[in-house]
Amino acid sequence: MRVVRLVALPAVLVLVWWAISGSSFYLPSPILVGQAFAETWFSERLADDVLPSVGRLLAGYAVAGLLGVGLGVPIGLSRRLRATLEPVLEFFRAIPPPVLVPLIMLLAGIDTPMKVLVIVSGCLWPILLNTVEGVRALDEVLADTCRMYGVHGASRLRRFVLPGAAPQIMTGLRQALSIGIILMVISEMFASSSGLGFTIVLFQRQFQIAEMWSGILLLGLLGLGLSVLFRRLERWVLSWYYGSGAARA
Repeated sequence: MRVVRLVALPAVLVLVWWAISGSSFYLPSPILVGQAFAETWFSERLADDVLPSVGRLLAGYAVAGLLGVGLGVPIGLSRRLRATLEPVLEFFRAIPPPVLVPLIMLLAGIDTPMKVLVIVSGCLWPILLNTVEGVRALDEVLADTCRMYGVHGASRLRRFVLPGAAPQIMTGLRQALSIGIILMVISEMFASSSGLGFTIVLFQRQFQIAEMWSGILLLGLLGLGLSVLFRRLERWVLSWYYGSGAARA
């Protein structure tokens, strides 16, 4: 029954797509897109475009995670530091990351570092802000208990702060993952010669419509796959939070 529920909606969407395709050159049928998908992405483009894009996404996401948690914990623990930095954080958070692409290109060039920095610039904020809120919401009774029993420094951070803020941190990491995919594509649309974003735009300019749709389909599948992997990781990391059976879910 669970498999039926998972497959039902995608099957309906494909049937609707099939029914309305063919009326326009710009909306090819699922069969044509499927053929283009196999011919395009099961070839050298997998190594030339897909894998570099995924590598840049994971690199930017990892850097943003380390910075977000590393900065968010001290900001969340210190009321004075939080009050000092909050206006600055809100200012930079309000700037849409795509607007920073020209500036980052000037500072970092047009190669891989630029693309990674664009991903970091967008993924950082949900991780940072959720980490701050998670640390701020730590149980005061447990904090007092740690002080009474002399749990300080690294031990307090490892046994109390990070586990207590972990649900909120994972929420920020989940939000950042979808933002990272979007920025991965945007960064590759500027002065690039490889990557998924570049290839999709190239297909559009050359009127290779089925190939363009196959790239969009690949992005959707990539996002779905990463989301499933992240959910399993989250269930494992927070097995104590969701319950004893969460790690097996």
